[in-house]
Amino acid sequence: MSGWEAANSQASQPGSSVQKTLSRTVTLGRVQPQTPALRTIFCNDRDANFAHRYKGNSISTTKYNIFTFLPKGLYEQFRRVANLYFLMVSILSATPYSPVNPVTNMVPFSLVLLFSLIKEAFEDWQRFQNDNAINNTPVDVLQAQGWETLQWKKLQVGDIIRVKQDGFFPADILLLASTNADGVCYIETANLDGETNLKIRKALEKTWDYLTSEKACEFKGQTF
Repeated sequence: MSGWEAANSQASQPGSSVQKTLSRTVTLGRVQPQTPALRTIFCNDRDANFAHRYKGNSISTTKYNIFTFLPKGLYEQFRRVANLYFLMVSILSATPYSPVNPVTNMVPFSLVLLFSLIKEAFEDWQRFQNDNAINNTPVDVLQAQGWETLQWKKLQVGDIIRVKQDGFFPADILLLASTNADGVCYIETANLDGETNLKIRKALEKTWDYLTSEKACEFKGQTF
């Protein structure tokens, strides 16, 4: 089974225009939610979407970068009460009124901080590698009358993509067609909610025949 989907799209049929009605502002306690801003998405039209500067599809789960590692890392360490306590003890031991040598407190405390920062850096490096592996996963994107293999991080809003059997979805998508009968596909969401049972998704009848790149290129939609 393989399917053709429009990534991050809300259009329901070719040439259609869907108007989203803004909800009324509701006061919840003292918090007043803001009304969502309107945005226009063009399906299968990268040039039109490029002008709106939508967010990319790249993900990042890292906590630090080269410039923020030291200040953020130290901040995270001294948020712990134990580290803050030993810092105060080390400072007091450096005063002339302290009966102990300050080295006996500062050296062990500095070593603990050093190893903690090394551990944080190693864990963040692993997150960075995992992000790169996901962002560089290949996906088939409809480009210039044919399928072109791009990386997940280069996927844009409104793109039409092809997901093959046992493949992962690179973004929030809308099902357009499937090689199964009646435009049906089966998805598993175990990595989101832990449920291993397959869920059924069905495409609209008007897009069932979009099973070739030539036919999929005819799909045009717009949402506000």
